[in-house]
Amino acid sequence: MKRRDFIHKTAATASVFSIVPSHVLGFGTTAPNDKIQLGFIGVGKQGRGLMTNFVNYDSASVVAVSDVDVNKMSFFSETFQKALAKKNKPSQNLDEIAAYRELLERKDIDAVVIASPDHWHAQMAVDAAKAGKDIYCEKPLSSSVAEGRAMVDSARKYNRVFQTGSMQRSWDRFRQGVNLIRNGYIGEIKEVKVAIGAPYKACDLPSQPIPETIDWNAWIGPAPYRGYHFDLACPIEDKRWGMWRDYTPFGGGMITDWGAHMFDIVQWALDMDDTGPLHFIPPGGVAVEGLTYTYANGITVTHTKWGRGNNEIQFIGTEGRLEISRGYLKTFPNTDLAKTPLKETDTNLVYNSPNHHEDWLDAIKNRTRPICDVEVGHRTATVCNVANIAYALQRPLEWNPQSEKFINDPGANLMLDRAYRGPWDYRDF
Repeated sequence: MKRRDFIHKTAATASVFSIVPSHVLGFGTTAPNDKIQLGFIGVGKQGRGLMTNFVNYDSASVVAVSDVDVNKMSFFSETFQKALAKKNKPSQNLDEIAAYRELLERKDIDAVVIASPDHWHAQMAVDAAKAGKDIYCEKPLSSSVAEGRAMVDSARKYNRVFQTGSMQRSWDRFRQGVNLIRNGYIGEIKEVKVAIGAPYKACDLPSQPIPETIDWNAWIGPAPYRGYHFDLACPIEDKRWGMWRDYTPFGGGMITDWGAHMFDIVQWALDMDDTGPLHFIPPGGVAVEGLTYTYANGITVTHTKWGRGNNEIQFIGTEGRLEISRGYLKTFPNTDLAKTPLKETDTNLVYNSPNHHEDWLDAIKNRTRPICDVEVGHRTATVCNVANIAYALQRPLEWNPQSEKFINDPGANLMLDRAYRGPWDYRDF
């Protein structure tokens, strides 16, 4: 049996045993009592981790998976069965579909989870919006400012519920820290320091023989073609995170990888989710840290190691400091502040999302915007992508967050988009 025929045959069989999706019944949105049927696109280490979260919810069902590596699809399916068994849920077959656009054609799939390498995010998300699917897309949302804006515009055009995978917004520690800052517990914020890793670098890895299990041309997709290397697409037996994230054009270095987490908390805490900084000043020479950016209110954010290591933030206010990472929340000079309950008079509180994945599922049912809507994710990714441009050009840049263009700098504006290869075009929506 040909692979395409097998896929369609198994899809038809699976649908007999599943809850009929709302759009088949004529509804315009997912009906409240239906399971939200999910397809996963990109099923490496992050995709598998997301799947083990979504199997916790009775309101959703994973039905199909797509990846250019057949080994990763098979391993995803095995991991899925183990996750179901751990939750005492019945076994369920997954359809394995190499071409993600075939998955998007499935009428029984209501929403997709995109966990591909970053250079694929925009094309896949725009295609998903066009196909009428709601979207959960991993951070960083985009590899360029133009891509991110297209992701927002396509989601709005097709009325899609779009959650960015910046899950720290649904963690108690970060929400508590943000609420303390927004409600003036350390006074007026003057300065912020963010410790993450380095900007992107050019890919200089030598080419290696392509494994038979992977369609390498499809992995490259819209990016300029280059040879295979296992650091870019780690095989299953290699438990590392794929190192594609360090290299342009596949990733944006730690500026986008961890910056999409930590700069995102800065945006949130400073109430800048619908805008961004105005001035980006990189360090001199070839330094990989030391860039500063400044908001219209004068608050300066510096990309620098300031404490024990990477992936931590220090907020400096007129009445104290707040330091936060995934492992701690500390306040100075009042060290008890971090554990102090908020007061009833604290009115500038952020939305409480106890669980990032469930928040998206609830938003799909209610047709509302989730905690990290596509516009929010785009604004954070813009900070990261513009920072990378400043590091690359090694000169100060003036940014207009309304027009999303550099001021009087046509050369820098050329770097707000990137060329796509072959038949791919994220602008076609």
